Amino acid sequence: MRRKDKEIIDINEKINVVKKCKVCRIGLSENNIPYVIPLNYGYSYENNLLTLYFHSALEGKKLDIIKNNNNACFEIDCDNKLIEKENACNYGYAFKSIIGFGKIFILEDIEEKIFGLNMIMKHQTEKDITYNFSDAQINSVCVFKMVLDGFSGKQKE
Repeated sequence: MRRKDKEIIDINEKINVVKKCKVCRIGLSENNIPYVIPLNYGYSYENNLLTLYFHSALEGKKLDIIKNNNNACFEIDCDNKLIEKENACNYGYAFKSIIGFGKIFILEDIEEKIFGLNMIMKHQTEKDITYNFSDAQINSVCVFKMVLDGFSGKQKE
């Protein structure tokens, strides 16, 4: 990271950003052409491993790309606010962001799909509830996870 003065070093602060933000952009690549998708997400952080969970339709471009190349990057940001100054060149932007890299896996195991859906619901609703899903609901959605190789955080107050 070029601007070390803006780096979020503490892991708890980084996880707090992941917790606070609600939309994640994942970057995929098909034939060296980038493809970026904004998605709602859930997450788990266990044993120093951050895993992001997503859901989608059972078919589509992003799944086609993932099946051929599961390498991905992600970006989330929140607390965005324009910082006004007298001179236009001195304007700035406050933010908190996390970026990272990893691999995406489409979940086939029913229990793992249920876990992923519960992580999404828990994060998006901010309720610590275990949701129940019917077989029809489970079978009508694709759930995938991104297991991170690493991630970094950056902020400007």
